[in-house]
Amino acid sequence: MAKVILKLEHDISTDDIYPGRFMATVLPTETPQFAFFDRTDFNAKLKARAFPPGSIIVGGENFGCGSSREQACSTLKGHEVAVVARSISRIFLQNSINLGLQVVICPGIEASEGDELEITTDQVLNRTTGQFFDQVKLPAARKGIMDAGGLIPYTRSRLMAKQS
Repeated sequence: MAKVILKLEHDISTDDIYPGRFMATVLPTETPQFAFFDRTDFNAKLKARAFPPGSIIVGGENFGCGSSREQACSTLKGHEVAVVARSISRIFLQNSINLGLQVVICPGIEASEGDELEITTDQVLNRTTGQFFDQVKLPAARKGIMDAGGLIPYTRSRLMAKQS
């Protein structure tokens, strides 16, 4: 079970998640400091490690729209948060899978900051309100890559398995 640390509206762009002015910083170890940089209070809490790993950001429709910058995913992965959104833009979703950022597409999600959510295989349970919401299941291959921590760890584990 994890708490919702940020509730966002629809059409959250990658520029909101990781502002373009920081594009010169591309190392996954350095990008987290710029997560939601223009939301100064939230950014300060992220930098202070005020949230435990696995905390959840809830988004509306079209989360991660805009440019295809993968730093928008790496900056969130660096804080070990998960994203539960009504819908996720196509490129942000693929970047999330490739980098191993945990994302859940849940078209009916209703949650507020501070709510406790439990993510199961098929649903998201808002333990605070008692409501269940169906999630859109990713194809097994894409889910496997995300669960392995991204495309590189997934490929590495597959190659190691073949050598055994």
